[in-house]
Amino acid sequence: MRLMVKDVARALGTSENFVRCGLRQGALPWGYAVKTSSKHTYWISAEKFKEDTGIDLRKDMEVIDEA
Repeated sequence: MRLMVKDVARALGTSENFVRCGLRQGALPWGYAVKTSSKHTYWISAEKFKEDTGIDLRKDMEVIDEA
């Protein structure tokens, strides 16, 4: 499952820009950024994010999906 930049930023208490820059620079081990023409696309692994941070955003997303 892929996580959204905004959800990861909120969970970490950082800005979305921090997460995007970290992904572009390869500083965050649970995702990456791919540049296509003039913009970046971000991919964040829910499983790797949980392993690294202990935060399970999949659980929160399931609750939202059920509502």
